[in-house]
Amino acid sequence: MTTLTLLTGSSRGMGEAIARQCLQAGHQVLGIARHANASLGALAGPQQLTQWEVDLTDAQGVAQRLAAWLGEQDAQRFKSVQLINNAGVIATLAPLSQVPLAETVGALRVGLEAAMLLTSSFLAATAHWPAQRKVLNISSGLGRRAMAGSASYCAAKAGMDHFSRAVALEEAAKPHGARIVSLAPGVIATDMQVQLRSADPQQFPDRSAFEQLLAQGQLASPDEAARKVLAYLARADFGSQPVGDVRDA
Repeated sequence: MTTLTLLTGSSRGMGEAIARQCLQAGHQVLGIARHANASLGALAGPQQLTQWEVDLTDAQGVAQRLAAWLGEQDAQRFKSVQLINNAGVIATLAPLSQVPLAETVGALRVGLEAAMLLTSSFLAATAHWPAQRKVLNISSGLGRRAMAGSASYCAAKAGMDHFSRAVALEEAAKPHGARIVSLAPGVIATDMQVQLRSADPQQFPDRSAFEQLLAQGQLASPDEAARKVLAYLARADFGSQPVGDVRDA
């Protein structure tokens, strides 16, 4: 028996590192991203790795596809099954009134709506599986501390934290409920950090704080961050608190 890991944002950054480490641990992995990752494909065969090239702004369509795919799986093969909602988007870093409406819509659909709908489909499709079930939502400190110039990202992550709290209560009332956590992974050297450091300081007043994180060597590598996230996911007390931070572990 093995572990089935379902992962959004699997093509780059920490998501790619999580997918790679899961494959190396022998998991069966479904990676969901806008583009497939060739290096992951070279690491594992089609029996171990499935990659969907999809746009999570069509969250309902992807969630429906996930439900159908899970319905085709042999639940008896898996000792555990876990959904990691990792995908996120930062819109133009500027006051909300100056951000194109389509970018705000996209950030909320990918960062919050997709996570909620995929979680819904996952929980419904696996409700009667014998496997241990977990949902890990990758949140952010910006979901707990507002920052000017990033309203949609802050809102998506705050919403992710709070919907995780609500679903945790729902699942705790079930005899075979899933465990769910919204986890801040720390600051990581990814393309998103580059975007934050490249923003117009007149539009994004906190740019200098992110420049200092880099200068002071405080950014974790994607591989290091992935190891911490997966270690948190593997904890015996995972789900005892629905909102967490790897730095508090």
